[in-house]
Amino acid sequence: MKKLIMKVNKKGKSQKLWQTAKRMIPGGSQLLSKRAEMFLPDGWPAYYKKAKGIEITDLDGRKYLDFSLMGVGACVLGYADPDVNRAVRKAVDDGSMSTLNCSEEVELAHEMLKLNPWAGGVRYGRTGGEGVAIAVRIARAYSGKDKVAFCGYHGWHDWYLSSNLSSDKNLDGHLIKGLEPSGVPRSLRDTAFPFRYNHFEELESILEKHDIGVIVMEPIRHQEPMNGFLNKVREITDRKKIVLIFDEVSAGFRLRLGGSHELFKVEPDIAVYAKALGNGYPIAAIVGRKEVMEAAQKSFISSTYWTEKIGPTAALAVIKKMKAKKVPQHLERIGAMIGKGWKELAAKHGIALKIEGPNCLITLSFDDKNANELKTLFIQEMLDRGFLATTSVYVSYAHTEMHVKKYLSAVDEVFTVIKKALNENNVVKYLRGPVAHTGFNRLT
Repeated sequence: MKKLIMKVNKKGKSQKLWQTAKRMIPGGSQLLSKRAEMFLPDGWPAYYKKAKGIEITDLDGRKYLDFSLMGVGACVLGYADPDVNRAVRKAVDDGSMSTLNCSEEVELAHEMLKLNPWAGGVRYGRTGGEGVAIAVRIARAYSGKDKVAFCGYHGWHDWYLSSNLSSDKNLDGHLIKGLEPSGVPRSLRDTAFPFRYNHFEELESILEKHDIGVIVMEPIRHQEPMNGFLNKVREITDRKKIVLIFDEVSAGFRLRLGGSHELFKVEPDIAVYAKALGNGYPIAAIVGRKEVMEAAQKSFISSTYWTEKIGPTAALAVIKKMKAKKVPQHLERIGAMIGKGWKELAAKHGIALKIEGPNCLITLSFDDKNANELKTLFIQEMLDRGFLATTSVYVSYAHTEMHVKKYLSAVDEVFTVIKKALNENNVVKYLRGPVAHTGFNRLT
């Protein structure tokens, strides 16, 4: 290698603090997707002291370019966006909480309904998981039925994890394997039923066997709808008077400002937005048809911190900038560059890759029996070269073409190492620590 490579220090401040955290905080972190073991168990710099644009500085002062999750999908404009921060600072100075309501939540409701002209009502939360839980509560109240069919990943709440009371593998096809329903009341058994994306026959089978009142699904993750899949779901929910919820927590504001469902011209009864809506500040919006959303009045759905000022203020600034800068188009272009680069470098080095879209959430996987070992090696070697990188890139507005060129240059070097490991049939030999965890693993 021509460039100086700085090998990850297993005993850096960030790595040491992670070991300390695991002794006091069950699981080490509040979020499964931020556990060091999900990336590089002994080497991942679990903590930061500064994040700006796509650059993150760890506790040892080492700087990395983030070509991984960008705040687990939250910071679609980039870290510490100046326009969003400016609006938030004013909200803080004016007082972020009061006995009275903030007017920004009304202004944001107007914006959300303009982006979703099919809808007539808006409620708020502060996180994606609780946003979907709110939507499910409203939908159950409207339909008068308990049972839910779902497709995809939708958070940690009881309604979702109860699916694994029937089979501990029910959720395995829905992004995270091994999610345990420990602590979920067994009385919720057989209230939530999974079906796979683009497998309409599985949904039909569920509807034949159970009196379903609600369907929850992501309009897109890494597959596009085939054979009119979303249209068929919409048609059957209309016919059977089932409430259709689209979870736009991950995809929302990336493909289209009005949600990814706008791309496919299929309207839900409720759409849930979070993550990118606040660019790192907590906000979730539950947007739905007027008559459906009115059912919220029949249930108790209420929280003090759903009324603070920072979330709606940030969301308004985010929407304004996304419109002005045409952010979805930028994400598409940069993601396409990354995917094209992966494909070309894989061909150059003779490495079998599977690349999936959409481009704004571009993802690769190693088509090899040692896929997880290769993923771990990729993370390790990219970290040595100053990149936070895993097998997915959540593209942000702060990613530039110059950043992508630097990133792909590093990938070129790392693929050389990976090809050597494959030729020797000994990937583990090149790892300086344990293999990354997959799915939900208990930490000890």
